[in-house]
Amino acid sequence: MIAVIDYGAGNLRSVTNALVKLGYQPMVTSKPNDVLNAAAVIFPGVGAAADAMDSLRESGMDGAIKQIVSQGQHFLAVCIGLQVLFSVSEEDGRHDCLGVIPGTVKRLPPGLKVPHMGWNQVKQIVKHPIFEGIPDEANFYFVHSYYADPDDAGVVAGITEYGISLCSVLIRDNLVATQFHPERSGDLGLRMYDNFLKTAGVKR
Repeated sequence: MIAVIDYGAGNLRSVTNALVKLGYQPMVTSKPNDVLNAAAVIFPGVGAAADAMDSLRESGMDGAIKQIVSQGQHFLAVCIGLQVLFSVSEEDGRHDCLGVIPGTVKRLPPGLKVPHMGWNQVKQIVKHPIFEGIPDEANFYFVHSYYADPDDAGVVAGITEYGISLCSVLIRDNLVATQFHPERSGDLGLRMYDNFLKTAGVKR
């Protein structure tokens, strides 16, 4: 089963449509037990960190996400999904997040057009099945004003240049997270979702 987390925001329709186009049958859910029993979990991302965390705590999904990551379930987080994995977000103040990945989410530096919106290249800095069939420095679609700064640079699997070199793909064990939106990134974005689900052993 593929569980797509519903936290009251997110890009749910675009993500589920992308998965259906690939031939999969995702289940959109806000129930922690569903994600704990899923073969693969996707956390789509649109919105603000504080609002996302409030919703996750209210539903109990915060604990479920921590549990599935710790026990090695296949988990893919997108945009704000990536950011709330971190210890703290500085978006609209300072907010505690899930703390799965040590580090801080920071605003893009002054002088840059914010949000960073549109197509930009992703430089692959590790070899990983998530990149199978995806050319290095391929373009993906971004919409964000904040970026994740992990304490451990070893989790950074892809970087993108936008005034700074920012973490655009994060990988740790079976956790994969992207700052960009694969579901809005054409065929290569679909390929990334397919790679993730194949790695998780999910059948069409």
